Amino acid sequence: MKNVALLVLLCLVGGCRHAPGPVGPSVEIAGGPDAARWEQRAQRVSITRDDWGIPHVQGQTDADAVFGLMYAQAEDDFNRIETNYLSAMGRLAEAEGEKAVSRDLRIKLFVDPARMKAHYQSSPAWLRALMDAWADGLNYYLATHPQVTPRVIRRFEPWMALTFTEGSIGGDIETIRLADLEAFYGLSRPTTSAANLAGWHEAEPSGSNGIAVAPANTVSRRALLLINPHTSFFFRAEVQVASKEGLNAYGAVTWGQFFAYQGFNERIGWMHTSSGVDAVDEYAETIVRRGDEVFYRYGAEERPVTKTTIELPYKSGDGLARRTVTAYRTHHGPVVREAGGAWVTVRLMQEPVKALTQSYTRMKATTYQAFRETMALHTNSSNNTIYADADGNIAYFHGNFIPKRDPRFDWRKPVDGSDPATEWQGLLSIDESPNVLNPPTGWIQNTNNWPFSVAGAASPRRDRYPPYVENGLENPRGIHAIRVLQGRTDFTLESLASAAYDSYLTAFADLVPVLVSGYDALPASHTLRAKLGDQIEMLRAWDYRWSETSTATTLAVFWGDELWRRIRADADSEDMPVYDYIAKRTTGEQRLEALLAASVQLERDFGTWRTPWGEVNRFQRLTGDIVQPFDDARPSVPVAFTSSRWGSLASFGARPYPGTKRWYGTSGNSFVAVVEFGDRVRARAVTAGGLSGNPSSPHFNDQAVRYAKGELRDVYFHPGQLEGHVARRYRPGR
Repeated sequence: MKNVALLVLLCLVGGCRHAPGPVGPSVEIAGGPDAARWEQRAQRVSITRDDWGIPHVQGQTDADAVFGLMYAQAEDDFNRIETNYLSAMGRLAEAEGEKAVSRDLRIKLFVDPARMKAHYQSSPAWLRALMDAWADGLNYYLATHPQVTPRVIRRFEPWMALTFTEGSIGGDIETIRLADLEAFYGLSRPTTSAANLAGWHEAEPSGSNGIAVAPANTVSRRALLLINPHTSFFFRAEVQVASKEGLNAYGAVTWGQFFAYQGFNERIGWMHTSSGVDAVDEYAETIVRRGDEVFYRYGAEERPVTKTTIELPYKSGDGLARRTVTAYRTHHGPVVREAGGAWVTVRLMQEPVKALTQSYTRMKATTYQAFRETMALHTNSSNNTIYADADGNIAYFHGNFIPKRDPRFDWRKPVDGSDPATEWQGLLSIDESPNVLNPPTGWIQNTNNWPFSVAGAASPRRDRYPPYVENGLENPRGIHAIRVLQGRTDFTLESLASAAYDSYLTAFADLVPVLVSGYDALPASHTLRAKLGDQIEMLRAWDYRWSETSTATTLAVFWGDELWRRIRADADSEDMPVYDYIAKRTTGEQRLEALLAASVQLERDFGTWRTPWGEVNRFQRLTGDIVQPFDDARPSVPVAFTSSRWGSLASFGARPYPGTKRWYGTSGNSFVAVVEFGDRVRARAVTAGGLSGNPSSPHFNDQAVRYAKGELRDVYFHPGQLEGHVARRYRPGR
């Protein structure tokens, strides 16, 4: 009877027909092979929810564990899973309408279902088994939850897992500007009105923090690791997944993926930070037209430009409309824009099978050497990696995909696609990259800054590497991380967590004195002296530390944002970091006029410029929507830490929204964990808001206060740690 009932649900979900172009496990619905297989798999899986709602998934095999992991993720937020795969496959417009068509085109220039299905078929058997289990877990969830209505994907196929193989938001493809793509291919999308932006605010710097501390610098003589991704909130789930085949990993899993992107197992831990490595190149192609045919020059040849037709269906009313685009590509990659009469193509890493292999197998590595072997796949293209293990090793791996190039060319700009000398010449090996293992300083840090300060005096030397290994610079967080790490040999798990929330704002420590000196240089009769005297005295006495009660923090942030808005374009025009431009190019009066404007804004919005930072800066979660609404009249939690732009290690990217005066965060610290390795793992963590995307769940917002205060909770990794904290044990479908 159980299988008969399940078949009825399958008819509702899958339409009781063959899926088009089936691959992997049988999809014969009428005879019940799916239902029987799913039921058998579910019997081999146990899900334990702890008192924070976090799933601890145990399977007999790795594939069983993946099945249970996907089922548990879907219980917590199926909407985010589906949305991630709509984005990854270029099908978002089928759910969100014509406004998403250009995003879909950008993906479909690189992601072709037929190619992905072929990759699936040629994958090693063990990886196919995991992809099969991935699809089965999601489909079983839909079959047993008929009240859940997918927006588009009513049946997941195993090959789909290859479209989203690493945890960066959008990955390398999102470096392509949509406006350029739209102009070249004749697309358009609705523009966001200025009114909807509630004023200009610079986007929060993307990226993350990672710190590893060697045993010599710790009280316990055990290695420590800080895992601190800065992403949009609720982008990842906190999970543990284990099997009897050697899998036992804990960490942050991007919704819909079957591997912990940042996390740890019994012996090792890993943290990814966004890299400044140049992993994507543009080629300016010389186009030659002969009648209706299009060619491009390459050396002494003229090669035909490849044309493909891309269908772009989009939601329109109750049905689907569609746009059709003829896409062009050369051997370098697809054409994404036109510049100076040339067609510009993009080349980037496209190895989905290797990428998924690397993402999964690093969870099972238990030694430095084994982890290093996963890095040899060279497919975690947009990230650096910070590593620590129970043997006491700490390490830094720079961007994991670095094409070798002719150093004569400036690879930051489009290079001549007709010149064969601009071809990639393989990849830099791990040994050829600016990596670090067990530095004598006893610590490693990366905050999306360059690798040349990653271990203080033991860092790689910039002059030993080609320029394309790093396009970034030092940043205020990097300076801050060095400040809390150097010279200390007394770290504990708890003090590392405290360091992750150290309140010093390094950018303001540099910029505020410049502001104050400009005020001091004003003539006694200057009108700004009377208007800004109190503000300047407050900032002069400030210790550059954030807190909920700090009015100086509020004033400094509003001043910094106002000045940034005023001079950003000028700094960009001179190719200068904004911090340097403020200090070296702006006048004293420019800085003071921005302070006056900030004071006026605070008085207008909050009644006084002496407003405590916690009154302005808030965490609020009202709905499970991916794009959140905010309301000053509804409950919210004060947050003391600021944007990482000002050097705060703990990041909170906040701004006002239509109808609000308060600032609400949507990105920054999303998951924070500190881990101590030894005979047994000890860890503490916190997740933004809560694990569940369902507002009626007790775990929708149960970590909000802890998150805002930086109060990490115990992680239940070992069975003994979980004892006494079990809220529910069950099998999928029960």
